[in-house]
Amino acid sequence: MKLKILGCGTSTGVPMPGCLCAVCQSGKSKNQRMRTSAIFIDEKRGNILIDASVDLRTQSLIHHITRVDAVLYTHAHADHILGTDDLRCFNFVLKKSIPCYGADHTLKRLRHHFDYIFNPDPNYQGGLLAQIILHEIDEITPFTVNGVEVRPFKLLHGLSPVTGYRIGDVSYATDCKEIPTESKNIIKGSRYLVLDGLRHKAHPTHLTIAESIKTAEELGAEITYLTHMTHDIDYDELKASLPAGIEPAYDGLEIPVTI
Repeated sequence: MKLKILGCGTSTGVPMPGCLCAVCQSGKSKNQRMRTSAIFIDEKRGNILIDASVDLRTQSLIHHITRVDAVLYTHAHADHILGTDDLRCFNFVLKKSIPCYGADHTLKRLRHHFDYIFNPDPNYQGGLLAQIILHEIDEITPFTVNGVEVRPFKLLHGLSPVTGYRIGDVSYATDCKEIPTESKNIIKGSRYLVLDGLRHKAHPTHLTIAESIKTAEELGAEITYLTHMTHDIDYDELKASLPAGIEPAYDGLEIPVTI
């Protein structure tokens, strides 16, 4: 199994349309970041997507994702869920429904945003709607997806709750400003950690780079990769400034997973 980063950019993506800053105009491949999401790839067990980002179709084509067997949702902000409709492409391929997992607060918003999927118009005569089955998790109890144990944990995105996930020796914690103690205890012992790291300037709902460094050092993963980065961040400059064991993520990064 491996975890592939499909997008490590903030909600606007990088480059940001209309922006003439140095990063957006750099043309560097690692300064081109689609909206944040990732996928656990396992040829035998199937693929587990983390968030259906608004860029899901493009991400799937670029990174040769040919199947999605399950989805883990972190929260219901637009950049993390608006690719949900594109899951129907994988319904065509798999010829079955896709199980999707999330906390109560996330599933409520999904049902609201995609009312046409969950409460279809009986007079609708268009193409196939996305066939997905929602499964509520409690963010405390481990559960199994495709025969793999998933350990959820709570994060705070300002005042909004977010769900992080650990599979094997990899933990994924995007969109957070605070990690509760009980969640840190789940993350500790991970070999790899994907962690929110928005920018240098203070932000009310995201970890800054300095805060991410402090958090990474406390959690003690062998390598921490920063994700959800804005166009304020130049990949090469940030990488050169980070301490050993902490690196910026990039779209297409592959992380080995030991279960």
